Amino acid sequence: MRAKNITSAVAAVALVVSTGAALAQTATANGEVKKIDQSAEKITIRHGPIKAFDMENPMTMVYRVIDPAMLKQVKVGEKVQFEVKHENGAFTITKIQKAK
Repeated sequence: MRAKNITSAVAAVALVVSTGAALAQTATANGEVKKIDQSAEKITIRHGPIKAFDMENPMTMVYRVIDPAMLKQVKVGEKVQFEVKHENGAFTITKIQKAK
């Protein structure tokens, strides 16, 4: 009976750990729009470090957007603040607005 309880506990811990790894992580960052590709639903942003994703240096990255209409809210050259989600190895912008 004790072995069954230990096996159940180990299985429960494994499930929690694997489920936690699958959850999306989000972060907010500031940057500058470098390129907008409406047809591909992507935006290129030069931004500073995003420590939540272990991005320690400034960089320029291409991101997918969760809603293509977001790309019409900003223009190339504008400073923006954005929220990015990292899930299943992909980075997706979930919110974007002109920086204040």
